[in-house]
Amino acid sequence: MSPNIDPEELFADCRIRTGAELFSHRWDMVVLAALHDGPHRRSELRERVGELSDKSLTETLRRLTGFGLITSHRFAERPPRVEYELTVLGMSLLDGPVRALGRWMYEHGAALADAVDPAGKESQLW
Repeated sequence: MSPNIDPEELFADCRIRTGAELFSHRWDMVVLAALHDGPHRRSELRERVGELSDKSLTETLRRLTGFGLITSHRFAERPPRVEYELTVLGMSLLDGPVRALGRWMYEHGAALADAVDPAGKESQLW
């Protein structure tokens, strides 16, 4: 994408919409971050992420696999074992834009929280 792209073209660009979709799902970035240190089984991911339901985890894993950001490895064992791992593409997303967003949130999170909740009451967003 050209740095001089017209804003109208930007909103019409399917790549931008696809990227925005990744950030619009509540658990996608959390699950990607949980995989940053290597492969994990479903049960390990649920423990690492916390309040994620089994249904939401299934949907998230399918979506991330469909985007090519993670891959699943099925082992021929009894009981069956499946591990999920970041792909090169997933690692590049985590190390690039997600890390940049994390830095931005660290630097500006308090100001954002104050803007959302100027009275200092607990916000529904967090």
